[in-house]
Amino acid sequence: MGCSQAGQVVGASEPELPLPQNFQLHFNHRDAVRYRHPLNGDWRNGDNLEKQLIKAINAAKEEVLIAVQELTLPEISRALIRAKRRGVNVRVVLENNYSSPWSWQHPSDLTPRARQRQSQLQQLADTNRDERLTPDERLAGDAIALLMQNGVAMIDDTADGSRGSGLMHHKFVVVDRSLVITGSANFTSSGMHGDVGPSRSRGNVNHLLSIRSPDLAALFRQEFNRMWGDGPGGRQDSKFGRDKHSTGQQSVQVSGVTVDVLFAPHAQQQPEHGLHVISEQLTAAKRSIDMALFVFSAQTLTNVLAEKVNAGTNIRVLADPGFANRSFSEVLDLLGLQIPDHRCRIESNNRPLKEPLQTVGTPRLARGDKLHHKFAVIDNKTVITGSFNWSPAAAHTNDETLLVIHSPEVAAHFTREMNRMWRGAELGITDRMRRKLDQQRAKCGSAFKDIY
Repeated sequence: MGCSQAGQVVGASEPELPLPQNFQLHFNHRDAVRYRHPLNGDWRNGDNLEKQLIKAINAAKEEVLIAVQELTLPEISRALIRAKRRGVNVRVVLENNYSSPWSWQHPSDLTPRARQRQSQLQQLADTNRDERLTPDERLAGDAIALLMQNGVAMIDDTADGSRGSGLMHHKFVVVDRSLVITGSANFTSSGMHGDVGPSRSRGNVNHLLSIRSPDLAALFRQEFNRMWGDGPGGRQDSKFGRDKHSTGQQSVQVSGVTVDVLFAPHAQQQPEHGLHVISEQLTAAKRSIDMALFVFSAQTLTNVLAEKVNAGTNIRVLADPGFANRSFSEVLDLLGLQIPDHRCRIESNNRPLKEPLQTVGTPRLARGDKLHHKFAVIDNKTVITGSFNWSPAAAHTNDETLLVIHSPEVAAHFTREMNRMWRGAELGITDRMRRKLDQQRAKCGSAFKDIY
């Protein structure tokens, strides 16, 4: 049932945690704060990530650079249009699958998944809920069409003359060469607030990190400019994917905190690639590793975790429920399981743990919501985060951001988020996994038995 007014917090309130100067963190599912859900007006727990982005754009005086996989929130587009009218240099890079106005697309030209997305965006645009979209509603509800109509400069990852990189998967904003906002969230309703229709949906579990630092902003601007080239209609000198020739890890100091930055992708033979950076951090762990991941499909990292288990390191892993039981999921390896793919095959070099890790699970989420974080906390003092899923594709194909932040204060905020999700999480082999095992056992027959 919806709420018409803010509820009261029962029991002890969540203590405020400090952050280093020039850092801000926002989590859209955290318990201690509330805001009104923009779809239905109900009060809900969490930080309003969209509001934080709009606040930063509204404060821009010279420049706003956005590189994000998907942007469907019209209020963000309107903030960008207002900034452009103030004389701010606004530039946007998108992933090519999400760079066309949805209101211009015909359903017959779309894949089933794209048709479903269009239907959801149509429902969001139907502000009076009469199930009929007027031309004004279509335009007002189409974030990309609004940007195009108002002349905001945009490109996607086909601007280099290719058919697109693996994924232009960045999620960052640079404001006035001094503020960087990045994290796990796409700029969509499902990424921040919740899906249209289901009142229980609170959106994918995400965070945004804001860091004010001209030095850090300079690194992000370099990455943006590599992709941008000379912009729309130019010489096709934009660089995406492996053509971008990404640099290795770079470090800056922000208020006494070391922030390491890596922009993917890299070739497998390049030693500085993202999975190697993560492996180094996991290997250095002495006491504890917490992981909250949307995608975890890198066998090399499971091998490192196996060594840390044997060394007595305390490990907690939470993964997205929809991903955890896929045949290539390393969550299965940590649980000592193997599930064949649709061809009854097991991944080559698969190495499930002989002794299942008991502290592996999935959070309980509303139907349709995803655990979309990509973070780890090492020894309560180091945070790995960014847009970077823990997968070979993120390391070797996609345009990605990977951050390593060396700060116990920042780590405490991510640990609190981990603890929040851990409460009530389903640990071990879930019913969903058992059903998948049974399905594949029935399908693969004797081939399934050979695996075990």
